[in-house]
Amino acid sequence: MIPLYGYAKAKKYADSHAKLTDQEILQLKKKNPGPCLTISRQSGIEVNSICNKLVELFSTYYSTDWAYFDKDLIRKVISDHNLSPRIQKYLGEERESVIGQMFNEMLGVHPPMLELVHKMGNTMLNLAEIGNIILIGRGSNIITSHLSNAYHIRLVAPLDYRIKTLQATKEITKEWANNILLKEDNNRKEFLSKTFRKDINNTLLYNLTINISLFSFEELVSIIAEAVKQKYPIDKSQISTRKKVKNTLKPKNMRRYYE
Repeated sequence: MIPLYGYAKAKKYADSHAKLTDQEILQLKKKNPGPCLTISRQSGIEVNSICNKLVELFSTYYSTDWAYFDKDLIRKVISDHNLSPRIQKYLGEERESVIGQMFNEMLGVHPPMLELVHKMGNTMLNLAEIGNIILIGRGSNIITSHLSNAYHIRLVAPLDYRIKTLQATKEITKEWANNILLKEDNNRKEFLSKTFRKDINNTLLYNLTINISLFSFEELVSIIAEAVKQKYPIDKSQISTRKKVKNTLKPKNMRRYYE
């Protein structure tokens, strides 16, 4: 289920930038990009509430609209590139077998996997280059690793902690929860390894790795927010430029923003 608050923020973010001219988009990307936060997490760690709070804090601190994209991003890629909703499952973090992939491509079930990953990555990169965005999973930290405005966080927790968290939301046994989490962890690891040739557990891929079991929700949000603000302190000239850009909005086709 898509969190309504997060969806509304994401839609507002997309709609506001869709009204900018190509020149204004280029200005934001090259001269005044806002921070881009990527969040990688182990399975069983819920991040929507964290992101909603961070969006609220960052929107106030940086005086501009923020949004976060997770599974909504997948739907956005499908919409932007006129792909059938039936291929949505192929854009997840679980990669199908090589034989299954070849079979589906021959039958025309979905475009080649690399093409889908490329389109998803292209959308992520466009969002990150403008900034004031939080990207969750899907190799976003790898895709944006060359950007100076990108800050990468990895959220981890002991397996027992994640099992209890999952059991609190679903009526399942400890064994079942354990199997689900281990499978999802492996799927995410495989996705990053096969797609980007990277180890998801390599701490060098992240600016900050946090064991969330050691902190309360408020402490966790504060740690992340302060880390980003310390790395990217408020820039008054940037705010001035962004306000000037907002005052010169012109209707534009939304597709070119994501392509």
